Amino acid sequence: MNRKPPVMLADGTAEALKWFALVLMVLDHANQYLCNGAVHWVFPIARLSFPLFGFVLAYNLARPGTLSNGAAIRTMKRLSIFALMASLPHSVLDGRLFPLNILATLLVATATVYLFAQSGFKKGYAILVFMLGGGVVEGNWFAVAVCVAAYRYCQSPTALRLLSVIASLVVLGLFINLNPWALAVLPVILLAPSVNLKINRHKNLFYWFYPAHLAVIALLKTEIR
Repeated sequence: MNRKPPVMLADGTAEALKWFALVLMVLDHANQYLCNGAVHWVFPIARLSFPLFGFVLAYNLARPGTLSNGAAIRTMKRLSIFALMASLPHSVLDGRLFPLNILATLLVATATVYLFAQSGFKKGYAILVFMLGGGVVEGNWFAVAVCVAAYRYCQSPTALRLLSVIASLVVLGLFINLNPWALAVLPVILLAPSVNLKINRHKNLFYWFYPAHLAVIALLKTEIR
């Protein structure tokens, strides 16, 4: 069976997608926690943020050698550390501990992909991580499924795998977002490989930014009160 070559993105293009997702995320959190959702147009367009982050993560995991050269393990360690750092401001803003923040969602997705790529009984651990981890993170199993489907698509962008991405986005919209705006990420996914943007990569900026911006918003919310 012939496999299509993996999706290839210019490093600058992948970086631009993360910046775009970050801007949408900040708008969403500022609107939700500081404005009580008063800016109505922010919520729908911000539903693109997680699928964009998930797609870039999936693309990086699908790069040849990522799952075997230790890069995936290092990614999981970073996600664990910064998800833990973000847990306090996230729980303060949400008023609850669960679901865990979006970095934990990306961690569960990474672990699921990594374990499923292993041989033997470790594949069973992937199902366990997906089922248990997906139940306690933001976006639940539906968000994790978006990342896993995107990973499979980035490995080999066939029509069937694209359909699985679409299906996962539809389900995410139905059960979590309560709107179909996540599907708007599809043109980005399809066009990104043909775009060559020149943007410098900032390796750990996005990890540090997530807990930092939640902490700032939590402090601002306290001052507003």
